[in-house]
Amino acid sequence: MRFDVITLFPELFEPFLQTGVTRRAYETGQIELKLWQLRDFAQGNYRRVDDRPFGGGPGMVMQAEPLWQCLQAIRADRASHANQATAPQTPAQTAPVVLFSPIGQRLDHAQVQHWADASSSTGAILVCGRYEGIDQRFIDTCVDTQISLGDFGLSGGEIPAIALLDAIARLQPGVLHDQDSHIQDSFNPALGGLLDCPHYTRPEVWREQHVPAVLLGGNHAEIAQWRQAQSLQITRRHRPDLLPTSNQARPSVQANAKPHAKPHAKPSAKPNANPNTPQP
Repeated sequence: MRFDVITLFPELFEPFLQTGVTRRAYETGQIELKLWQLRDFAQGNYRRVDDRPFGGGPGMVMQAEPLWQCLQAIRADRASHANQATAPQTPAQTAPVVLFSPIGQRLDHAQVQHWADASSSTGAILVCGRYEGIDQRFIDTCVDTQISLGDFGLSGGEIPAIALLDAIARLQPGVLHDQDSHIQDSFNPALGGLLDCPHYTRPEVWREQHVPAVLLGGNHAEIAQWRQAQSLQITRRHRPDLLPTSNQARPSVQANAKPHAKPHAKPSAKPNANPNTPQP
């Protein structure tokens, strides 16, 4: 699948493409990413892409025309590659234009899964806004979908674009060392849409805090039940909004989930300070 990014700062994406496990998605061609410098489509010696807002007010507004010209170049480039590969794209196959905006739907796992499905996804054209925003006429004319990371402000759309691309890349086959890794992530349907359970590693005792005994016993059924109970408890405490839409249990252990299993600890031990672990 292919993603095109319209941005004033393409250099922000370069480290992301060259580091971490998700770089494999780009090295193998599972995801094709093309970065488009918006100033290349602006007029004049200064390649200006913004101007003062009508009606006054602080800040600058990104002009519609450079964005329009860049979008047309992307469409032409996509059509050219489609002609070389198979048949031309039909309107139904045209990649949607995505704008990162406060009014957009908040990004969640279901959306990421939709974009990551290579069998049905044509990718997208990601527009990274800057300044006070984008001329509304471009949005009304060209934007198909708006996405938000949450109720807070950022300096531009590059960080949300990187977040979306990272989430998509890690779902591609072979990108993670263990294909089951993302299945155990928070919000995954395999977890019933719940938060993930706490995790522990060596040493068994750290600053008088013990690893829960059930994780040391080797009984995989009991471990699965403990993890399910923990996921439910953590979700109820920290994200109860997820419960009405979740299955509230992993399919494999839903019928056998047990109550919270307390860690094995000395009587004098302090409560577990792990912020992701529910306190008694």
